[in-house]
Amino acid sequence: MNKTVPGRRIRAAHQAKTAWLTVDERAAQGRALRDAVPRVSHAGWRPASGRRDPVELLGESNEGRIPELVPIRFGRMSASPFAFYRGSAALMAADLATTPTSGIRVQACGDAHLMNFGGFATPERNVIFDINDLDETLPAPFEWDLKRLAASVVIAAQHLELPDSDAARVVTDLVREYRERMHNYAAMRALDVWYDRIDLQKYQDRAADPAIVSAIRKRIAERIEMERRKSVPDHLYPKLVSHEGVMPRIKDEPPLIFHPTAEQAPGLESGYAAAIASYRDSLPEHIRILFDRFHFVDMAVKVVGVGSVGTMCAVCLFMAADNDPLFLQVKEARASVLDPYAGKSVHANHGQRVIAGQRAMQAASDLFLGWTRGMNGRDFYVRQLRDMKLSAIIEDWDTAILRQYARMCAHALCRAHARSGDAAMIAGYMGAGRTFDDAICEFATEYSSQNRSDYRAFVRAIREGRINAQIED
Repeated sequence: MNKTVPGRRIRAAHQAKTAWLTVDERAAQGRALRDAVPRVSHAGWRPASGRRDPVELLGESNEGRIPELVPIRFGRMSASPFAFYRGSAALMAADLATTPTSGIRVQACGDAHLMNFGGFATPERNVIFDINDLDETLPAPFEWDLKRLAASVVIAAQHLELPDSDAARVVTDLVREYRERMHNYAAMRALDVWYDRIDLQKYQDRAADPAIVSAIRKRIAERIEMERRKSVPDHLYPKLVSHEGVMPRIKDEPPLIFHPTAEQAPGLESGYAAAIASYRDSLPEHIRILFDRFHFVDMAVKVVGVGSVGTMCAVCLFMAADNDPLFLQVKEARASVLDPYAGKSVHANHGQRVIAGQRAMQAASDLFLGWTRGMNGRDFYVRQLRDMKLSAIIEDWDTAILRQYARMCAHALCRAHARSGDAAMIAGYMGAGRTFDDAICEFATEYSSQNRSDYRAFVRAIREGRINAQIED
């Protein structure tokens, strides 16, 4: 009996040694994928034969939304080709599914345009830069996120009326930043990749002009301080809450903030007790201790963003004491736009899908992240409202600022992909030269023309009365 033990130990040791591949071996696997899907195959864009009418696809994406809010969604999308792109992730998902894919999958954002990146506070109250909207997250080919981000930068450059040559340089630089960062992550220990984060207050980019970095740091410091003031209860509470009766109540500001009817939000009579209990169960045990100090007071629908308009998004007020509020944002989670093309989620609740994606991709996540399901069968995820959230305001940007911001987005996207995917394999596939960079740049430039064409068709449909759009003051 004892004589067999050494043999077992030898076999176990051998299995342990061969349980993984080296970085070089995984990179070689990535390079081998080029035989089937050359890097140059990602270049350019040509609509597939039988491409769906974009207006028809957008109409389908309104299924299940609050009908009264759909015109606001379309009104916001009609503002510019850039606004249209923000709200039409479903169109690009359908288009990306017709393009060559490397076969390397990651936890994808699903809607990685540059406005879905920004700053937010960690539970330790540091402010980091990361992807901050993951409503569409789902495992998918890594290049789908990169192509959507690259195209968004070209469209942003056009929106800012920057020269086409500048847009091309910015996008090529964005892809190079992603590629070079991925090579760095491939060489790092797994835990070091997972712990890595982009601290906004300490961010450095050796490839950037020091003067630009200094100017951006000044802007960031000012925004952080402004958002810090806006996020504290003493600012947020009087802005959102009134005391007309015995209990505090969220202020109505229709059509953007309003209290739903019982039909719109079943559970009103019980104070959404079942949904809140389900949400509580999704929280880690130590966070439940904190959450139990608060009691539900009120909920109102709050229209947010562009692509989310019309879905059931709400703000909930909880109180622990008279001067101790907690605002939670409740967002409806529908099937990802990638779902028909990348495969269905393994999660039965789409709110759980979003939260699982956030935890996989973000360097730090909100303390109160959780999910639930309403009595009407809608799935939701929950997070704090406006916890020092910083979003880009691009209207006065020049080429230098756009370039720096694009590089930050590329860094954040690369770090997120390296956490959930095989960084060495991705790096091996992309290589060390400019072939992949140039291919994605060419795709992004040509896809921006497709976006303009779809936008013109969308505006024409509004003008002809086929789409009802409400322009806000």
